[in-house]
Amino acid sequence: MSHYALSGYIEVPPQALKEALKRQPNGAFLVQGMGPLAVHGQARLGRLLFAHGAGAGQQSPFMRQFVTSLAGRGVQVLCVDLPYMQQMQETGKRRPPPPIAQTLDQFSQWYALLNSLFEGPLWVGGKSMGGRVATLLASQPLASQQLASQQLANQQRASKEPCPGGVPGVVVAGYPFHPTKAPDKLRLDHWPAIACPMLILQGERDPFGTREEVAGYALPPNAQLSWLKDGDHDFKPRRSSGLNQTVLIDEATQIAASFVRAQTPDAE
Repeated sequence: MSHYALSGYIEVPPQALKEALKRQPNGAFLVQGMGPLAVHGQARLGRLLFAHGAGAGQQSPFMRQFVTSLAGRGVQVLCVDLPYMQQMQETGKRRPPPPIAQTLDQFSQWYALLNSLFEGPLWVGGKSMGGRVATLLASQPLASQQLASQQLANQQRASKEPCPGGVPGVVVAGYPFHPTKAPDKLRLDHWPAIACPMLILQGERDPFGTREEVAGYALPPNAQLSWLKDGDHDFKPRRSSGLNQTVLIDEATQIAASFVRAQTPDAE
């Protein structure tokens, strides 16, 4: 039996996922041909497809804390494990992620499927690498006419103008502005193509982009940065700060929920 089956994920074909979600709105599903999907909370303020980082999947301690806290604030969070992470979970052996273009394609397929199942806007986001992939998706033209039509219908129902990139908003926990050992190799070339609102939640000491480093970048006006005091890439502060990781994660999700609500006129 697979790792996910042992963890309580229910196998379901993609075409039956909508009905399965009606029966179990906060269920955990193993979508045939796609992978594991876990749904957390109710969409009182909005809905977010959230991808994991490069080295740890949706069941990592950071992901569990962040997602649980955000869902408790009214943002429904949909978490997936990408194929290479599924292999890591099944074999217990670490492996690097594939090229980012492949990961983007896989994430785009999840977005197209899930966006077709819900009314109202579906935001994207992620932890670290997952956040980078989410911003890449937001910068891309719509993947297909079917996706374009569905997004237009969803956003018309929500009385909102469609975002040119097809994605209504982005939330990132710890953006990898550059590799840790290559601060000059910035991952920002695609940001000017993103038209929707972006929220970047960043620890002040994040080795992928510290507060001092990011202050020198030219960022687009639709990108809002919120800094977590003394936090590292996982929002963990030094003991001497008097803070702790749980406090900073809760602070981050409060900011995220407020950001989503501000961009969603019909939110409760």
